[in-house]
Amino acid sequence: MGSANIAFMLFLLPSLLSAQGHFSFHFNQFNASTLKLFGDASVQSNAISLNGKFQYSVGRAFYGDHVRMKYRGSPNSALSFSTTFVFSVVPSSDTLSGHGLAFIMTPHRFPEGLIGAEYLGLLSNLSSVGEASNHLFAVEFDTIKNEEFLDIDGNHVGVDLNDLTSVNSKSAGYWIGNNQFQNVNLKSGQNLQAWIDYDNLLNELNVTITEAGLNRPGKPLIHIKNMSLSNIFEEEMYVGFSAATGSVFDGTYILGWSFTTNGAAPFLNTSNLPSFAQRKLKSSNSTLIAGVSTACVLLILLVVVASVFRMKRNRYSDIIEEWEKEYWPQRLDYKDLHIATKGFGGEELLGSGGFGKVYKGVLPTNGLQVAVKCILRETYDGVKEFIAELSSLGRLQHRNLVQIRGFCRLGKKLFIVYDYMPNGSLDKKIFGNPNIVLGWNQRYRVLMDVAAGLLYLHEEWEQCVVHRDIKSSNVLLDSELNGKLGDFGLARLYEHNENSQTTRVVGTLGYIAPELIHTGKASPATDVFSFGIFLLEVACGRRPVDPSLQLSQVVLVDWVRELHANGSLMDAADPNLLGEYVEAEMERVLKLGLFCSNPQPEGRLGMRQVLQILEEESPIPALDDLFYVEMSGPSSTWNSPPYFSHSTDASIFMSLDRQHTLHN
Repeated sequence: MGSANIAFMLFLLPSLLSAQGHFSFHFNQFNASTLKLFGDASVQSNAISLNGKFQYSVGRAFYGDHVRMKYRGSPNSALSFSTTFVFSVVPSSDTLSGHGLAFIMTPHRFPEGLIGAEYLGLLSNLSSVGEASNHLFAVEFDTIKNEEFLDIDGNHVGVDLNDLTSVNSKSAGYWIGNNQFQNVNLKSGQNLQAWIDYDNLLNELNVTITEAGLNRPGKPLIHIKNMSLSNIFEEEMYVGFSAATGSVFDGTYILGWSFTTNGAAPFLNTSNLPSFAQRKLKSSNSTLIAGVSTACVLLILLVVVASVFRMKRNRYSDIIEEWEKEYWPQRLDYKDLHIATKGFGGEELLGSGGFGKVYKGVLPTNGLQVAVKCILRETYDGVKEFIAELSSLGRLQHRNLVQIRGFCRLGKKLFIVYDYMPNGSLDKKIFGNPNIVLGWNQRYRVLMDVAAGLLYLHEEWEQCVVHRDIKSSNVLLDSELNGKLGDFGLARLYEHNENSQTTRVVGTLGYIAPELIHTGKASPATDVFSFGIFLLEVACGRRPVDPSLQLSQVVLVDWVRELHANGSLMDAADPNLLGEYVEAEMERVLKLGLFCSNPQPEGRLGMRQVLQILEEESPIPALDDLFYVEMSGPSSTWNSPPYFSHSTDASIFMSLDRQHTLHN
């Protein structure tokens, strides 16, 4: 095999590994044929019942087949995974309690001698506690405090590795925003939803819970860094649940479940799930009389105040069409958004752009800080298609993407609700003489954050999502200055509103790939081009096009390429950094920016290789290997027709601006 073919295969290897590592399933209801049930486990009312029949018993339920949790031929590389499920623990007594349940990943489906009670059916004998040969990963939802396992209380969530003593545990509950904690009673009988996400690149594990039907909290209950599961996982593992009873047992149920490797777990519709909570009815005469009296009083009050509230309700009401019910879990009430943003008042305005205005708000339903984007278009024909896509994008879950929390429609107006990012957009920390200039270490970390988010959109989710508008103003910073890519996929809003006779280029001046001008078709390669320009603007501390500069410097990419050709590439570094940067990293970013902004799409890198280069896991190829730039006077011309030159002649950009609608 020639060296060129070997190099090509090595280039494809990350993508091939990703493809073989993706697996997913989704259950909004269960039947016995899709599962492997052991011990006391059964299917009742389309839900999994793990126990509730006998004392001192164990119930286990697994997905019907094993799941690959390592890349083939790569024993030291565990796969990322994401799972979400709805569960309920229904107590059999007001005063006594059972032991809860656990989500487990194990190579052993139902070994002999499994121990019940406080061991939750996780281990087969006492001597195996803590043994590496267990290959056990478990997240326990424990309703008993067991001193021998150093439990923190009798209502906690814990992460177990080959042991019953948790490596990390927290009292059950969820965060509202970043500061308010809401306790949750695991054995209340109500339906609860849990999310468990493991990132094999960062070696991070997150566990989150809340009441079923509420939005996923932005802050996880458990966050563990530097946690590798490579030694825990075998190549193939069984994925499921385990519960056990002692002398007292609860009813323990799984009502919905989805799971994915190398991606985000599919969305669960929790609105139609059954409830197994016990309803204790009292039939004494006093209770009956009190109930009737209360009902009468309420009826009178409702009649008196109905007219008062009718006008207010009509003010915020909107007709919900039949097709919208399909996306109902992500639809929010306009009234809540109006309250959250203080009537969309000017003091809550965060900014405005091509899509409309963005307001800061706090949702009254759960106290979550959000950003509400109000779409300004009064006439909008593609609302159904757009909401369908928006609901799909709302299932995207990645640490470097701004989470979409929902949408609202009032007449022809659209509102999109995101997580609020307290440190605003990246451009405000770099351009325009900010009070505090973002340092190089933080900039470099943000570049890796955005690359990871873009890789997820292109390759790691269940569908390929093309962002279409990558730029520093669409990169937002959380409270710890982590970078999160926002507005992903929303450029589709323009396409839905166009007729078939019109072609418009969606993007921002200076970031648009040359082929997009000709074809109008966005692709992962056009995103890579925009990311290349983004790399340069972050490293150089200036915007892609700046007409105030000398003619030879107006277009950023031309200027940097000319400096590289002249052997003075480092002169492009942002002077506001005052030389305080790692020279090797600066050079890597500048060269990578030039490489990604290759005018020919086939000459650009994929985002997986881009991230590997930023993480110093792969060397950057030589720039001269793919294309040659000939300098001529103050402007440069690509020797790669028929693509547009990124000439410093500003008239080209003025012409494009007249011919195409561009998003600021």
